[in-house]
Amino acid sequence: MQTSFISATVLLILITDPLGNIPLFISALKQVKPERRKKVVYRECLIAFLVLLTFMFFGRNFLDVMHLTDQSMQVAGGVILFLIALKMIFPSEGGSVFGSDKMHGEPFIVPIAIPLIAGPSAMATVLLMSTREPARMLEWIGALTICMLVTTVVFLFSGRLQKLLGEQAITALERLMGLVLTAISIEMLLGGVASYIRQFH
Repeated sequence: MQTSFISATVLLILITDPLGNIPLFISALKQVKPERRKKVVYRECLIAFLVLLTFMFFGRNFLDVMHLTDQSMQVAGGVILFLIALKMIFPSEGGSVFGSDKMHGEPFIVPIAIPLIAGPSAMATVLLMSTREPARMLEWIGALTICMLVTTVVFLFSGRLQKLLGEQAITALERLMGLVLTAISIEMLLGGVASYIRQFH
């Protein structure tokens, strides 16, 4: 399955899910002074971008050191995306991706940069993109940059967006994204299995 620049960008936006993460993001910034929030958004998004960029550039080295194949990464990425998609479609009651609803002080790296933006699924996806088609690295960097810009803008206007759309509309959008992500994860999983089977023919 060949990934285009546009589909890679859309996939990364779906995985980072900025709209669906608005309530969690607002909750994480409750203890932060309003005048500090913009700086926190810029800092956390930059950290997430650098983390994902590191995975993108050193993905092949990581696979070599761990003796992992592209096929195993593709299957693992598909499984992780599928689990994330299920949580988007069927969110747990009162659940929090942070493990605790009570956060104190200004968030730094955890929980906004990691795992809210640069979570395991996003890391696995950028690693998979770069290892499968390393010659298109500039395209993948561009896709990741656009994704981070979208996330930054959504988080900067998170309060207004939540009031404008309402929680029901945000929930509906998140579940719609979850449905699309489910199909993508199944495609990735089947592609990995098919590629593995072809090795024995």
